[in-house]
Amino acid sequence: MATAESTSPRMMSAAAARQSAAPGIQVAAPSRREFLYYIWGASIALLLGEASAGLIWFAFPRFKEGEFGGTFAFNPEELPAVGAAPTSVPAGRFHVTLTPEGLRALYGVCTHLGCLPKWVPTNNRFECPCHGSKFHLSGNWIEGPAPRNLDLFIARVTFADGTTLETPADGGAIPLDPNRQITSIQIDTGARIIGALH
Repeated sequence: MATAESTSPRMMSAAAARQSAAPGIQVAAPSRREFLYYIWGASIALLLGEASAGLIWFAFPRFKEGEFGGTFAFNPEELPAVGAAPTSVPAGRFHVTLTPEGLRALYGVCTHLGCLPKWVPTNNRFECPCHGSKFHLSGNWIEGPAPRNLDLFIARVTFADGTTLETPADGGAIPLDPNRQITSIQIDTGARIIGALH
């Protein structure tokens, strides 16, 4: 009994201390206005974050090798003969042609409305199935509503002696010497040369 009586006042003082401290610790629930401010602020922050990420992704795209917009390694053994039908690379959306002037990598999209011209071997030319534009093996315009020649991609040819030739800025062909061995051909589908107006 003596023990219970001696501990009882201590417990009473601890309980009194907790009760006196409790009102100072209480946290009021946010009002409806505060809650809506928090939700609105979080929504704006999320929207700005998404917009920033999308803008950075759009401004600095990363294209893999062998993917449209990147660089394609073209096998020199698949190079067509001079004046023969072009070699088509559907994944890169281009045709590799070889004329007496040299090598060209033609963008496989019509300069009129973006249809896909096909090589027609019986007529020995590219023909657009949509509106009838026609182009030579070199990509030069023959007839139809297309306002200019076919666009070109920049090609880089590396020879066995280590020298490199690149598509000229005016869209001309890369002259190839039959006596020089080609070790690699790179087609950059991210660097397009606009075809000349006719």
